[in-house]
Amino acid sequence: MLASMLFGNLSSFLAKWFSGAAESAGTLVHDAQFTPDHVLRVSVAQVPSACEPREDIVVNGFSPGPAIHLLAGTRTWIRVYNDMVDRNLSMHWHGLSQRFAPFSDGTPSATQWPIPPGHFFDYEIQTELGDAGTYFYHSHVDMQALSCTGPVIVEDCKSPPFHYDDERILLFQDYFHKSDAEMIQGLTSTQFVWTGETRGILLNGRGFLPNQTAVQDPADEASGCFEKRRFSNSQTANGTWNVWDGCTGHDEIELLSDCTLPVIDVEPGKTYRLRFIGATGLSLLAMGFEDHNELTIVQVDGTEYNVPVTVGHIQLGAGQRFDVLLQTKTTEELWENGGKTTFFLQFETRDRPDIYRGYGVLRYNLDSPVPSAPATPVLVLPAEVNNWLEYTFQPLDPSKSSYPAAEHVTRRVILEAQQKIDPTTGLLVWELAHMTSIDMSRDKPVLVDIYERGQAAMPNYAAALANHGWDPATKLFPARKDEVIEIVIQNMGSQYSGASGIVETHPFHAHGQHFYDIGSGPGKYDPELNNAKLAILGYHPIKRDTAMVYRYGTGEVAPGEPAGWRAWRMRMDHPGVWMIHCHVLAHMIMGMEVLWVVGDAEDIVSIPLSVSQNYFTYGGSVYGNETYAPEVYHYFDGTNQCGSTGMWDGGWW
Repeated sequence: MLASMLFGNLSSFLAKWFSGAAESAGTLVHDAQFTPDHVLRVSVAQVPSACEPREDIVVNGFSPGPAIHLLAGTRTWIRVYNDMVDRNLSMHWHGLSQRFAPFSDGTPSATQWPIPPGHFFDYEIQTELGDAGTYFYHSHVDMQALSCTGPVIVEDCKSPPFHYDDERILLFQDYFHKSDAEMIQGLTSTQFVWTGETRGILLNGRGFLPNQTAVQDPADEASGCFEKRRFSNSQTANGTWNVWDGCTGHDEIELLSDCTLPVIDVEPGKTYRLRFIGATGLSLLAMGFEDHNELTIVQVDGTEYNVPVTVGHIQLGAGQRFDVLLQTKTTEELWENGGKTTFFLQFETRDRPDIYRGYGVLRYNLDSPVPSAPATPVLVLPAEVNNWLEYTFQPLDPSKSSYPAAEHVTRRVILEAQQKIDPTTGLLVWELAHMTSIDMSRDKPVLVDIYERGQAAMPNYAAALANHGWDPATKLFPARKDEVIEIVIQNMGSQYSGASGIVETHPFHAHGQHFYDIGSGPGKYDPELNNAKLAILGYHPIKRDTAMVYRYGTGEVAPGEPAGWRAWRMRMDHPGVWMIHCHVLAHMIMGMEVLWVVGDAEDIVSIPLSVSQNYFTYGGSVYGNETYAPEVYHYFDGTNQCGSTGMWDGGWW
């Protein structure tokens, strides 16, 4: 059964690989004749994570859900079923920006209506040749992303610019004892109740609570980790491909109810590509491996490879991804170390009132039992997070970079991030640029509104320039196509009397397109000083989609005073509606998100009205169910850019 499933998936992947045929764009009925490339079914279940059951939103019965493998330069259809009976759903493809059909970004307030209960939606995703890297999917409704999530791996068309023998996915999640509904109720009440701190950090779905003890597990096959499939580059004399080079599992993790540590199985003397995914909803993590001190970062947030940077530990915020090369010990080195075959991965939360410390196990031998958690820490991880690898990551191939110089910047938008009581609602909110998304009472997604009303739905550019960058009438941030903007997230001391002057750390994520991260620092942003620093360092940043805004110092300043900043530089060359938000889910629910509109209505409206109107209503004809086959617009023609670049010459999947 398993072999049949794997060969079926492989056949589908190969068909996509070698097919260069294009189809005409247009509307098709997705009936029984249409087969999506991937299917995700989302439901509610009791999940035995962190050694106790919790009601979670699961994908295909798991949390995290299955890993999805895509190929760079191809179009993929992913069908997402909402099998929940009383909750809406969406799915966002984190880090893949909006390089796909306009209604497929998965943000209900911005680009699409949510998927109603009992319905499904077919997402059309078009990757580009430079998109190879590590991403993940998650719901963008309420707190669902805590558990409704899973990895997305975009494979290179050709061999990556470094060698590795195999790879492992390490996806981290937060665990809360409260239910999603209970947390939302507390956050959106005038009698504010915080979610509480994370009760556990899950690695590939497994972890334990502070008051529990992770016990020893007898030797067995690995559990709690995504398995791997290997893709060979060999070719026989008659031209047929020997692509099936062994199968050791599938892309779904096995969740067990016992209280044992998550395991990452490796072999001696090999190089592994470790794909770290920060699917947490609150926690910033510091982590390192026992007796494995050289971790070489080769990619950050997907898209482009960077000049390799070797460090002793990793910092991972919510929404971030790091691809790391790890050289495992040789058999001889293991014997010299007394035959030790298990080593701990230690991870700890940072910049929160309480520190949570958890562990995973790097195991060299399946016959070795999984150890219980150590009684005392095996590593001393740095307490300070503010300066980890700032002004460090640079592109491996600068010739492919489109980083805009300072003289090309047309304007600067300051997003002051601060906490206060909203005078109208009495709610505790987070503001960005003196606006909170709690104030946005929209009766439809912004993209739908633009399609229906055209330029009349667009934000006023002149009004926005005079009002912190956003139009007071629409509460949208406009950007002209191709203008270069510096976006500065300026962290401020809280103006809430219950936390006066307190500063928090925020992971900020941009939809729509990646940004060039031009640094961070304490206090108030000074563009002249930062540009001088960039020039002195000769720093050429890489593209990213998520970056940390730190609190600096003691984490407390005078109320409303600047505490720290993060600056991005972006060329607004992708028309559409996209979001910038804090990836701490509670902060986002409390209003810490803004919507940008890039280009004019003429730039944005790219689907004929005769077919785009299928997307205009909640539960409209693009949403299928058991009795109705949806009418779906095929935005891309299915051309395989990867196949057109020449014969694939290696890599893994």
